[in-house]
Amino acid sequence: MTIETLGGVVTLADGTPVPLSKAVRAGDFIFLSGQLAFGSDGKIVAGGIAPQTRQCLTLIEAFLQNLDAQLTDVVRATVWLTDTGDFAPFNTVYAEFFSEYPPARSTVCSELVLPDARVEIEVTVFKPKE
Repeated sequence: MTIETLGGVVTLADGTPVPLSKAVRAGDFIFLSGQLAFGSDGKIVAGGIAPQTRQCLTLIEAFLQNLDAQLTDVVRATVWLTDTGDFAPFNTVYAEFFSEYPPARSTVCSELVLPDARVEIEVTVFKPKE
C-alpha cells in the first residue's frame, strides 16, 4: 500500500511550518488532520461555538471537494470541544452538515493549542481511487 500526503504541510499564519500533513491517503482512506476554525485572515473566527463549528466543517468540506470527495464520504470524525456546555450548540451545527448519514464520532473535552479555539474536528474519509 502506498501512503501519500495531500494538500501539503501545515503552515502557521506567520509562515512557520508545522510538522504534519493536511491529509494523508492510505489505500482507500483519507485521514484529514484536525481542523480549527480559521477565517480568511488566518485568525480563529469570533462568535463562539456555532460559527467556529460551521467554519471547521466548511473548511473540511472545501478541502474534500479538492480531493473529489464530499462529506457523505466521511466515515469517522473526532471532535475536541473546550467546554462541555458547547456540546448541544455544536451538535445543532454539526447536524446541518451530516443530516442524512452522520459518521461514527467521538467527542471529547480538552484544551486546544490556540486559546480562542473552541472546537477542532478531524475526519476519516473512505474514497477509493478511481
